[in-house]
Amino acid sequence: MNGVSGRMGYRQHLVRSILAIREQGGVLLADGETRVQVEPILVGRSEKKLADLAAKHGIEHYTTNLDEALADPRWEIYSDFLVTKARAAAIKKAIAAGKAIYTEKPTAESFEEALELAKLAADAGVKNGVVHDKLYLPGLQKLKRLIDSGYFGRILSVRGEFGYWVFEGDWQPAQRPSWNYRAEDGGGIIVDMFPHWNYVLENLFGRVESVYAKAVTEIPERVDEHGESYQATADDAAYAIFELEGGVTAQLNSSWTTRVNRDELVEFQVDGTHGSAVVGLFGCKIQPRNATPKPVWNPDLADEHDYAGDWIESPGNRDFQNGFKEQWEEFIRHVVEDAPNEFDFLAGARGVLLAEEGLRSNAEGRRIEIPVVALDAPLETVEVPGDASELTGAR
Repeated sequence: MNGVSGRMGYRQHLVRSILAIREQGGVLLADGETRVQVEPILVGRSEKKLADLAAKHGIEHYTTNLDEALADPRWEIYSDFLVTKARAAAIKKAIAAGKAIYTEKPTAESFEEALELAKLAADAGVKNGVVHDKLYLPGLQKLKRLIDSGYFGRILSVRGEFGYWVFEGDWQPAQRPSWNYRAEDGGGIIVDMFPHWNYVLENLFGRVESVYAKAVTEIPERVDEHGESYQATADDAAYAIFELEGGVTAQLNSSWTTRVNRDELVEFQVDGTHGSAVVGLFGCKIQPRNATPKPVWNPDLADEHDYAGDWIESPGNRDFQNGFKEQWEEFIRHVVEDAPNEFDFLAGARGVLLAEEGLRSNAEGRRIEIPVVALDAPLETVEVPGDASELTGAR
């Protein structure tokens, strides 16, 4: 586990996934009886931080030498939670070592490199997976059930709002690391969120066929973890329209400079001919066609109708696990008994491509079509705008 001292690597992947799996006695396999246990080795740059984490959680193994860990046959899976700019080089080492690989997204800084990773892994025959955590959220799983049931009829549109106010770091510490706001360090909300939006959209509604995006740096100067002012060179808000196969239009706003006036930090409204739904991380409210009110526009009179009261809370009807843990268990089954795994490096490359084309859309001020990505397509047949860092001056 490389990068576990970071926020996501520690909380979601180490504590709430791997250690939780270890505590429950391992991952249950398809026969319903056999369990495979996990044993982590922590990898990072600071031996003291690793030693402290190991002591706190009863972990025996840790090292600052990634090459030695990759050379040791005891460790079958390499997992990566590093900053984006350091990820591809480490993953290439893991591929060369023949390890199964499970990584955070984005898988690389550019689409060209992300696709290269997918091809290298396929050529080496190593199993690989990319975190798709949003699909495992209770709210989105309830939405998936509604879609599969035919509840919506024909889906017309998707509108999403994501974000919250990240403090500038002067009078209150920022909730996100400062590298998020420096393009030269792999930061930016498009790079961070568009890979998420790609897998959410393509797995629930259809492949993204085009993007029009506007990216902005709303807060041009911030204060870092050491109290030093720095220039924000990456976008902290993005407003985008995605056209999906089948004619669905998705409009998604992403912002670290907005104050929340919704039930959850992310919400999607899906409208269909037979009904609508509003879903968040956990909640899911529905309004079927036969229970839809009939508003009449009249700006001369105050509207006292309780529109929020017209929605019905959709029941869960099952217990939901932590999404990171659930996907970890699926990937371990994929490694151990070849269970299905559709969220691979190629899926990760599609997410990087959408982010890259979103940046290009912003730079050129136009709608960009998204090509179909396949492992057997040579890179030169896919229009690649270059490293995202080349576009930062136009953000």
